[in-house]
Parts: sequence; C-alpha cells; structure tokens
Amino acid sequence: MTLFMQALRFSSPRLPFICGRCRTYSAQAGVVERVISAFRSVSGDEGVSVGSAVREQHGRDESVHRCQPPDVVVFPRSVEEVSALAKICHHHQLPMIPFGTGTGLEGGVGALKVCPVEKNRHKNLTVPKCISTDPGADASLCGMAATSASGTNAVRYGTMRENVLNLEVVLADGTVLHTAGKGRRPRKTSAGYNLTNLFVGSEGTLGIITKATLRLFGIPESMVSAVCSFPSVQSAVDSTVQILQAGVPIARIEFLDDVMINACNRFNNLSYAVTPTLFLEFHGSSKSMEEQVSITEEITRDNGGSDFAWAEDEETRGRLWKARHDAWYAALALRPGCKAYSTDVCVPISRLPQIIVETKEDLIRNNITGPIAGHVGDGNFHCLIVLDPNDPDEVQRVNSFTERLARRALAMDGTCTGEHGIGLGKRALLREEVGPLAIEVMQEHYRRYSALGFLTTRCQENEVCFRF
Repeated sequence: MTLFMQALRFSSPRLPFICGRCRTYSAQAGVVERVISAFRSVSGDEGVSVGSAVREQHGRDESVHRCQPPDVVVFPRSVEEVSALAKICHHHQLPMIPFGTGTGLEGGVGALKVCPVEKNRHKNLTVPKCISTDPGADASLCGMAATSASGTNAVRYGTMRENVLNLEVVLADGTVLHTAGKGRRPRKTSAGYNLTNLFVGSEGTLGIITKATLRLFGIPESMVSAVCSFPSVQSAVDSTVQILQAGVPIARIEFLDDVMINACNRFNNLSYAVTPTLFLEFHGSSKSMEEQVSITEEITRDNGGSDFAWAEDEETRGRLWKARHDAWYAALALRPGCKAYSTDVCVPISRLPQIIVETKEDLIRNNITGPIAGHVGDGNFHCLIVLDPNDPDEVQRVNSFTERLARRALAMDGTCTGEHGIGLGKRALLREEVGPLAIEVMQEHYRRYSALGFLTTRCQENEVCFRF
C-alpha cells in the first residue's frame, strides 16, 4: 500500500525559537515576497496561506511545547510540487518543516520558520487487509513513518519501523529519493544499506516523506476483546509479562491504572471497576482463540484478576477500544481548564512491573495528576499528566518528574521514548541514551541529507538536532 502527504511550512524573518538556544534566520522583505510568489507559481494561490489562523494551526502539535508559527503554509498536491518547493527554499536558504496532522506529543513540528508538508491520503484498497499500526490519534501515515509510531497492535504486528517497505523522500535540495529503489516492495532484502529505516523515525530532519509502501495484514477470522480488573498494579503487570512469556500471540494488551480507568468511566459513561485494568484482544481462528483465551484467563486468575467483560461483536469491541483511545481527553476532563502533557518511556518486559510501580509511587508522592496508560505488551507506557501551566510550582514538579521517569527507564536498559519521539522535549535525554559518538554520527547524517541545514530548525553546533 502507498500513501501520500499534505502541507509544508516555511519561515523567513527572525523568529525566536521556544528554547531560546536555536539559531535564527533572516531574509529581506523583497526576498520573502519573491519566495511567496514562487510558492504560488508551484501550488497555486489556493495552496499557499499566510493567514494567521492557518499559520497558528501549523505552528504547534498536541504537546505543551509552544513555538512561533511559520511565515507561510503551503499545501502541495504531488511529490513534484514538494520537490519544486524544496528547491526554492534551498536556493533562498529558508528552513522548512513537514507537517502531517499535528497530533505529535513532543513538539516535533515547532520551529523558527517553516513550510508545512501534506497530510497522508490512503489509496483505496480492494482486498480485506488492514494497516497494523493503530495510533491513538488521527495521525497521518507519513507522519507515523517519520516518528516510527506504533500503537495498541504493535505487540503482535510491530511498529511502523517493521512495517514500512519503501519510502519516497524529498531531500532538502529537492532531490527525490526512493529508499529501497523506485517501485520496489520485496518482503525482505539484504541489498545495501537499510535507508528505509534510516528515515523511519528521523522526525523530518533528513527529508520530507511523501509516499510510503507498507506491509498489510489479512483481517483475522475471529476477534475477541476483554477487560479484566486487578487488585494492584503489580498483579496486572505481572499478568502481562506471564501472558507474553507463555507465548500467547495476543494482539493487544493495554494497561490502565485506577486513575485512568476512573477518568475513562466518567468521560465515556462506563462502569468498570476503579482498579488497575487490562484491555486485551485476541486474533485468529476460532480454534486458536479458544486456546489463547483459556491460557490468558488462567494466568489472570492466578494473579487475582476478576470482573472479566468480553466483547465479541464489532460494535461492542469498538466501544471498548474507544474508551482506551479517548484516554487523552478523559484525562483532560479530570481537571477542566488545565492542560495535558503526555510522556512515554519503554523498558524490557522483565523490568516493566518495577518501573510502573515506582512511577505510580513517584506520582503520588509529588501530588501529580498523572493517569497511566500503556502498550504494556511492548514494555511501553504513558503518563498523561494534567497540570495548571500558570502554577510555577506544579510545572516544576512535573518537569522534574518527567526527567526522573526517563532516567528511571534508562537505568533499566530502556529508552526515554517508545513512540512519541524526541522532538523538543527529549533532546538532552537522547544524548544520555545513545552517547556522544552516536549523536555525532546522527549529526553527520543530518548535515548530509539536509544539505545546508535548512530542513527543520537547528540549535547550537554542539546541540542535538532532533528538531535538531
């Protein structure tokens, strides 16, 4: 399957970056007018916007990080237009940032000056197959590739990194690259460097992804979902580990702590027990499902699991998973008028019980409203922190907590982000995670692929540049 994207952002006059440490670029007013005129010659008047509302919309994502809006937003309709726009920006040394749907959670689209890229469009499929990655937001496919996104199905079907076969990428100078060769989609290859995976997770710093070829999966013969309550965080997470160790090919296994399940109950008018909870889903033939369900029920019972609620028909399963996907909005509703900040980490499965228990204790000890929800089958979980941004003390407590959480994951041989990406929020943590040599290698790639360094914004020379 292939897909396509949809909006570019450009900037030119001096605009201070939110971190206060990034470079600024400037251009004379006459140059700006000529550049905008050139943009219109490529994408038409209707494809270029300098309106404040559109610029504001494309200057932020769903994170708490706030930057200056772009000067221009452009909506190219083809890879040829994206290439032409990139050549104009390259010639005038203007930075640009690709923009998908703005659902990121780490400030990945924030910048000095930019030019948004297109949102992804799905081509019509005529076979009963599906894309396995299931993010919680209405994300775009090229944006998901750029951040190596995953979601509730990743425990069985993998993340975007495992499911992207080929990418069409426009480099900073307008060159169009096909990472696995034009039109190629082999299930596996050992030919040359794996350029596809170099761009998956690059967060727009190496090129603008305009098309992706994805691995598809057949729709299972049968699907059954369930909700199960537990007496403690430890027992719920222990069940997760034991289910995976037993070799059950579970399709989804999601954890919600008591605060999160209470928020979901209130937001969606549900009545689940307000205790640590697992949401599960099984895929397969009718016969294999019986075995999966039997093993899972035995493990959960041994760990004190109860109040099993099963959902077999599509409508009931949809309602069950809608409650999980609405977790962000349910958390926000706990404190009307406040803002939400979501951070995620990922650790080896064997360390998952320890880190969730310690994180829960940390939240309670520091009086932070932070419901926990996670793709625990991958060792990945999120804290959906709700805070008053006008309370300096609370903001400081939250900042300190998120750093402790990330470093706790690193100390357990994990990562500071399992799926949100680095963006603005975790640049220092990236250096701690991979080390200075790996950062130097990344910066060399960045300098090579972004030509003069005008693909996304940059910080000081010794800074990490992931929104580098």
